[in-house]
Formats: sequence, C-alpha cells, structure tokens
Amino acid sequence: GSQDCDLTINLYNEKSTVWDLRKIIHDGLKERYPGTEFTFQPADLIAKILNFGSPSPIDVQVKGMDIYANYEYARKLQSKLRKIPGSSDVVIQQTMRTPTLLVEGLRTFGLDVDRRESDIALNMLITTNGTQQIDQKYWLDLKTGISYQINIYDPQPQVASINDLNTIPVKREGEAALYEKYELLGNLTQESPVGTPGLVTHKGVMPLIEVYVSAEGRGLGGVLEDVKKIVDEMKDEVPRGSTVKISGQAETMVSTYGELLIGLVAAVVLIYLMLVINFQSWLIPFIIITALPGALAGIAWSLFLTQTNISVPALTGAIMAMGTATANSILVVSYALERIAEHGDKLQAAVEAGKARIRPVLMTASAMIIGMLPMALGGSTNAPLGRAVIGGLMFATVYTLFFVPCMYALIYHTRSVPKAKESVPQHGKRSRRRKAFMATRKPLLNSGIPDMEKLGKKTR
Repeated sequence: GSQDCDLTINLYNEKSTVWDLRKIIHDGLKERYPGTEFTFQPADLIAKILNFGSPSPIDVQVKGMDIYANYEYARKLQSKLRKIPGSSDVVIQQTMRTPTLLVEGLRTFGLDVDRRESDIALNMLITTNGTQQIDQKYWLDLKTGISYQINIYDPQPQVASINDLNTIPVKREGEAALYEKYELLGNLTQESPVGTPGLVTHKGVMPLIEVYVSAEGRGLGGVLEDVKKIVDEMKDEVPRGSTVKISGQAETMVSTYGELLIGLVAAVVLIYLMLVINFQSWLIPFIIITALPGALAGIAWSLFLTQTNISVPALTGAIMAMGTATANSILVVSYALERIAEHGDKLQAAVEAGKARIRPVLMTASAMIIGMLPMALGGSTNAPLGRAVIGGLMFATVYTLFFVPCMYALIYHTRSVPKAKESVPQHGKRSRRRKAFMATRKPLLNSGIPDMEKLGKKTR
C-alpha cells in the first residue's frame, strides 16, 4: 500500500558485518521516527526460497471468520512475541487500520437536487483515478501503429486536501455540460476518517491474519520453541471458531531435521547390513563402523569452532563424511583380513594394514577436504556442508588409521583364526593313489611295524 516503503541497501564491502549494521539501522530509525515499524526482509533469493516466499522464517497464522477479533488476538500475541530473547521484526502482515476517508452521501440533499449515490461515486472516481476505470479509450498513432491509452483525471496537486475533494463538481449521468447545472461534492456528502483493511488474505475461504517473527543473535530452533510456548499459553484467548497454526521455514526445519536424523541412522544400519552380506560376518562390519564415532566427533567440533549452527546443509555434509569414512575403514579392514589369513598373527596384521593403507586413505580424505575448502571458507548457504565434511574427515581419518586397527587386534585376539594351509599340487591319478597309500600307512606306523618303503629302499 501507499503506507509501505521498501529500501534496498547495497554493501560495497563483502566482509561487512551485516547483523551489526542491521541493528544500528534498526535502532537509529526507531529513534528518529517513533511510531513507525521497520523490518528487514530476506534480501537474497536463497533465503526467500527457504522461507517459501514469506518475509520471515516463523509465520503464526490465525484463521477464522471474524477477521477483526482475530486481528485483536494477533496484536496481543505480537506484544508477547516481541519479549522473546532473540526475536526481531515481529510484525502483523495484514493492516486493518489503513487510513481511509469514508465519503457518505446525504440522501435528503441528494433527492432535493436529483443526485444519486451512483452520480457521486462516478464523479469522485473520474476525478481521483481517471476515466480508465469506467470507460477505456485508446488513440491510435497512424504513423507508428502504436495505441495509447487515454486517461482523463484531475492532477494530483489539485486534489490534495479535503477542501479540494469537497469542490469536486457532481453532475448527473448523461449530462453533457457542467456549467448548466451542477452541485459540489461537499454539499451532498459527509466525510469521516476511518481505518479499513489494507491487505486481506484468505486461506481457502477463511480470512487469515499472519504474525511474522524473525530470529537475530539466537538459533531459530530456540526462538521457535518460545513461540510455541506463548501460543499454548494464549490458547484460551483464541476467538471462537478460529485456529492458530505455526508454519514457515522453522516448522519445516524441525520436520526436515527429524527426517535427516532418521536418514542418518538408516544410512548407518544399511551400510552395516550391506557389509554383513559382503563379508559374511556380523563382527567385521562392526569393526568397520567403529570409525563413524570419530566422524561425528569431528563434525561436532568443526561446527563448534566455526560458530556454525546445525542446519540442513550441515546434516547433509555429515552423511557425506560418514560415507567416505566407512569406505576408508573398509580398505583397512579388508587388507588386515588378507594378512591375517596369510600368517595368522592378529597384531601384526593390524599393524601391516595401518601401514599399507595409509597412502590411499590419506589421498581420499585429502582430495575431499581440499575440494570442500572453497565452500567452507565462503559465506554461502552451503558453507556448513563443507565445514561438516572437513571436520568429519579429519577425525575419521585418524580413527581409521589408528583406532580401527586397534579394535581389529583387540577383538580378534579372543578369536582363533586358523593359519592358511599350503596347497600341495596334485597330478592326476598318481597323486590320488599316493594319498590313499599314505592314509593306509599311518596305522601301521603307529602299531610299530617298520616302514616297508624304507626297507625296500635299503634293500635296493
């Protein structure tokens, strides 16, 4: 509406502290212009998409048939939401008190001079808004072939006060000349200032009042919890037949976090089951996934040290880091299995696996860490993803090269792993006959009967 004004401020310094500048501008404007509301809407496209087109991440919707009762409830709710620590730009989207001048016709005077309500409305509309609202006319330029819309109205400087409005001439519909017989608008009407809805929103067929809440200097999840508490406390004050619902990015964020956490657990379980099928063992996959706690610890530390909140990109990066950590752990354990089958020494197999696989593990982790550095150091929305991947892989690599072999040696220390037998080449029927002969000779040796083959050799 005409009471609103949008300003776009461009910052030449990309490293400017946007939140500090917003606080300075907000406090300064409120001090210089009391009674005026100032809000900061999302400036970049990504924030608008995450808010689903809403100017704030938290949207408290009051829906019901009695729009005025809902608006009064929303004002009470707004005053309490502004007291929440970390809340900012708490505003009501719908304006119900837009300054409006109500012009009511005096029917008695109108009948005396033969003027109807439609005559008053028609002359006011033409004077203030032009003829294009009731009778659209176009003029065609024959030289260029372009049509121009013709709109006849009084210049705005000539209709700038109530006195100017009262001097509007009112003629009857169909009269050609005003100078023959006309009346002034002030003689036929009575003006009074009122407040009317400046924006009416519907959800379905129900009128909707929205209270927007943003977060500043505090996590969005904490602000959302406080908003839910206040809404629950005021549930007895909700107008009859109306409902209150919290929507927006914050509500979607909570559900998305739950789905991502379920996906994270499901990913670990599916990885474990696939490894069970691959290795035909329940114990070896358990040794492999012991590197995942290290990845989770690295993710937590990286987000804490960089002062990064948990977000959807951060959880996505956590899943990526855990997948890479599992792949590196498989390399170490697979090689340890090969070595232990070769010589049967569990501790030696663990040490050899750590030494032999250090190069491929470091190459894989380093390649992914270097690739994520530009994303993590930048200020984009996906920066938490890069930071989570880097922190998770740094810790997971140490776990893979040191902790996983130790776990392998400790667990297999209590299990007997048979040493692989050397294979003896066999050649046809002769080898089978010799094998059968040796099997029949063993009982004779045990009974004390001399070896006939040796005796035969001595005789020869």
